[in-house]
Amino acid sequence: MISAFYRDTWIEINLDAIYDNVHSMRQYLRDDVKLGAVVKANGYGHGVIEVAETALKAGADFLVVAILDEAIQLRQAGFQSPILVLGVVRSSDAAVAAQHNISVTVFQHEWLESAINHLPEGAKLSVHIKCDTGMGRLGFRNAEQVKKAEEIIKNSGVLSLTGIFTHFATADELDNTLFQKQYARFTEMVSALSERPSLVHSGNSAASLRFEDTWFNAVRFGISMYGLSPSMEIKECLPFPLKEALSLHTKISHVKQIEKNETVSYGATYKAQEEEWIATIPIGYADGWLRKLQGQEVLIDGKRMPIVGRVCMDQCMVKLPSFYPVGTEVTLIGVDGTELISVDEIAAKLETINYEVICILGRRIPRKYMKAGQVCSVHNDLI
Repeated sequence: MISAFYRDTWIEINLDAIYDNVHSMRQYLRDDVKLGAVVKANGYGHGVIEVAETALKAGADFLVVAILDEAIQLRQAGFQSPILVLGVVRSSDAAVAAQHNISVTVFQHEWLESAINHLPEGAKLSVHIKCDTGMGRLGFRNAEQVKKAEEIIKNSGVLSLTGIFTHFATADELDNTLFQKQYARFTEMVSALSERPSLVHSGNSAASLRFEDTWFNAVRFGISMYGLSPSMEIKECLPFPLKEALSLHTKISHVKQIEKNETVSYGATYKAQEEEWIATIPIGYADGWLRKLQGQEVLIDGKRMPIVGRVCMDQCMVKLPSFYPVGTEVTLIGVDGTELISVDEIAAKLETINYEVICILGRRIPRKYMKAGQVCSVHNDLI
């Protein structure tokens, strides 16, 4: 873990907030329900190693990722807890997953037969059956297919059925029509098994926070571990407050005064209406701060100030109410004084969801990890 970076743009990750969110979820669940911490996509942009360590300390029982590479990264970092890969793993890589004691998701009979042929004698690969109950992405689609998958697994000698799960398409919406259909369909598929595996899970953050029936004996805690509501629609329905963990900061790198009718940035889309102070800040769309954020406000000295002109690849410009010196801190996401710019505000400006905002913040932005208000480590992926 290094402690240096050479551009005045950084992300701060409040590990105490992540700990509190996981701990609150652990307290909310029954004691017999396992808690899976979803740390895919570099911990939703927060940093997979630091988030995984914090989640496990706060009471998570296992880790959940999207791809095998992410799972191996965790093993190589020394994590010994159970790890489940939610996405597609090539059957030819079954032996690699078994070697690292990583559970994989299965959803095709052909995959199972192929994986069996790729596993050496004496190997044991843990698998979770995925049920497509209405998401339309991956999974067996009916009880008969599930029963056949169980039979193949049991007769294989090299596969171990550890879990069965599904994923809800609309658990973050107030209309529960499709959710209820998916839940009933999953219950039917689970009942088709001759023996229940050790983990039965259907609850993502939205379902787990709203519907106790979806817990079965395990849940997958994703977006809300990072302090964000699965949707704006259900934000007021959550059973406990969430603490947003990520903030984004930079510093003014240049200041100038421009005359009336002078323009700023590509396409000359912004024209000064009078003499104006303009600051340049070193962040742009290559960092995930997208061009559509033209006009979005930032916080300087506890005040909101607008981005003017098009956001460039590595920089953008802000209209100041008066002169501010080079080196003045700018908050793009987070709190400054009594003002807050939330991830949800940025998502609304981009006409997207909070998940996307945090996941697209580039890995060339260093992360400062905070505990008790102090920097405990800094991670820069570039050096």
